[in-house]
Amino acid sequence: MNRDQVINFAPGPAKLPQEVLEQAQKEMLSYNNLGISVMEMSHRSSDFSKIINNAENLLRELLQIPDNYKVLYLQGGGTGQFSAVPLNLLNLKEGHTADYIVTGAWSAKAAKEAEKYGKVNVVYPKLDKYTTIPDESSWTLSPEASYVYYCANETIHGVEFQFVPETNGVPLVADMSSNILTRPVDISKFGLIYAGAQKNIGCAGVTLVIVRDDLIGHAMKECPSVLDYKNQVGMNSMFNTPPTWSIYIMGLVFQWLKSIGGAAAMEELNRKKSEAVYSTIDSLPDFYFCPVDKPARSRMNVPFRIGSPTGDETLEKRFLEEAQKRGFVSLKGHRSVGGLRASLYNAVTAQDVDKLVSFMREFHQVNQ
Repeated sequence: MNRDQVINFAPGPAKLPQEVLEQAQKEMLSYNNLGISVMEMSHRSSDFSKIINNAENLLRELLQIPDNYKVLYLQGGGTGQFSAVPLNLLNLKEGHTADYIVTGAWSAKAAKEAEKYGKVNVVYPKLDKYTTIPDESSWTLSPEASYVYYCANETIHGVEFQFVPETNGVPLVADMSSNILTRPVDISKFGLIYAGAQKNIGCAGVTLVIVRDDLIGHAMKECPSVLDYKNQVGMNSMFNTPPTWSIYIMGLVFQWLKSIGGAAAMEELNRKKSEAVYSTIDSLPDFYFCPVDKPARSRMNVPFRIGSPTGDETLEKRFLEEAQKRGFVSLKGHRSVGGLRASLYNAVTAQDVDKLVSFMREFHQVNQ
């Protein structure tokens, strides 16, 4: 199959905008008529400085990032930030305590990692299953916490916050790896935001960190130098050789986002896309099943089962086989939960979703 025959619903690394790939293809062998690829370019060169500075300027414009926040382009993925966050922030208060709002696999892993460095308070009893977000009135937040941590969108379980948690002045840390720039966000409500690029804003290899100035410079002595935000800020994300190509691609994605209306335009598009899939599932309640409570349903990752709430293995296997024939790829659910999952990130078009929904309705007609 060629690219025009495939629709990629992968959870990450995920689909990139066609315009971005074409621009990268055009500049692959000779960037800006320099005769070398970005992949061959010195990260200390003036040409790469322009690339990384342009990416930051575009991001600041797209998210309206206040001047008292720094932007970093780091390695290690979101998983690296599971360690970097506590190593940099637990020292903010003597108790070395952090509050964690655990709503899925990724926030659970982050909490477990943070336990290596200090005391972790999970703000409500462990959930039997990750299908909801407990009401804020049931949370027990510690006023002595150095920070409050949550994952804004859980890709595996399809759980997304539709609100920003209230922390009563304690710095709020958000893992936005799978929903950054899918809607406007008030950066000033956060102490730190991080996001792996490979879902909505680029390709794998770079992790974006947006951190408020007053949270920089408090790293524990055990913190590896490469994870210390102060070191990375002081070297403009070049404490070590940065992921140059991934930063370049991220800049192209930011430019593409700006050209189509930015986060506000994406919010409306993503609402329509996710509503189309959920309405299809809900309109066929004896055939398709979404396990997530409606208020917590993710706009980015839609998990579902076929045949019963726990899934009919034969039907689900047939669905994936038929989908593959139609050019729909990466619809299989995460191995830890099974079933099916459609990821609807920014680069997935409304037309892509329309085709998926039509297939889902057709599959129901044939297999009901």
